[in-house]
Amino acid sequence: MAAVSNVTEIIFLGFSQNWNIQKIISVVFLLMYIAILLGNCLIVVTVVASKRLASPMYFFLSYLSFVEICYCSVTVPRLIIHSFTERKAITLKGCITQIFFFHFFGATEIFLLTVMAYDRYVAICKPLHYMTIMNRRVCGLLVGAAWGGGLLHSAGQTFFIFQLPFCGPNIIDHYFCDIHPVLKLASSDTFFIGLLMIANGGFISVISFTVLLVSYVIILYSLRAQTSECRRKALSTCASHIAVMGLFFIPCSFVYMRPSVTLPVDKIVAIFYTVITPLLNPIIYSFRNAEMKNAMRKLLERKGVWEEK
Repeated sequence: MAAVSNVTEIIFLGFSQNWNIQKIISVVFLLMYIAILLGNCLIVVTVVASKRLASPMYFFLSYLSFVEICYCSVTVPRLIIHSFTERKAITLKGCITQIFFFHFFGATEIFLLTVMAYDRYVAICKPLHYMTIMNRRVCGLLVGAAWGGGLLHSAGQTFFIFQLPFCGPNIIDHYFCDIHPVLKLASSDTFFIGLLMIANGGFISVISFTVLLVSYVIILYSLRAQTSECRRKALSTCASHIAVMGLFFIPCSFVYMRPSVTLPVDKIVAIFYTVITPLLNPIIYSFRNAEMKNAMRKLLERKGVWEEK
């Protein structure tokens, strides 16, 4: 049963109270958001439309791009809108809803990155059995498990928030609703609930990051027996994945693997996993990939032919 709360809305302080700085912030984030939508949508459309990109790696990549679009759309559009308004407010229910979807898509992304690491492990370490192990049914189950894990994690975080009373104050020094800033507003002792949230959220990041690192160490170790060309291609792929992992998991671990305290730097750190990672995803995973670039080129050429007709 939800606790009784007198607070009906939450006020964000955002990045700055200076009107000119707010306008600059809105333009910068608007451009980045447009780039995120265009880049990730292009990946999804290309994978769906191209028969050559039928391997499990591209199947997982299309879902990752879709999740990235949803993930940044939970926070960035509201940040852009609030940059044009003096009063940056959201209802308490809207705040909790934002927390739910933010952690839902964030945890799903973590599990998808783990699935993609497993896919690379099988492709490099067991190439002869790759298509047998990573058949369409297994790929579908792995993606379903990633969505299910994200849902369970997010439902747990939201359930804990619903148990807290909010009677004031209602101002948070952030640009979106997240666990630590909202816990700070609760009118009761949040130490135990904070520990549960760390266990639920922070350990997912740390354990997944550890599993990913171990899997890539095994992959790199197994490359010793491969040809130089195979090593080069595998190292390029692994380096891209590790770069995304670092940009996503290190900031997440910094924010969620500590007691329920908020720091001024949290707003800057959050940009890395809410904006920078979705922005770099198309560049790191796709625009450096020859197969993906060729598929995109053919898709655009096909579109040009249709327009001429």
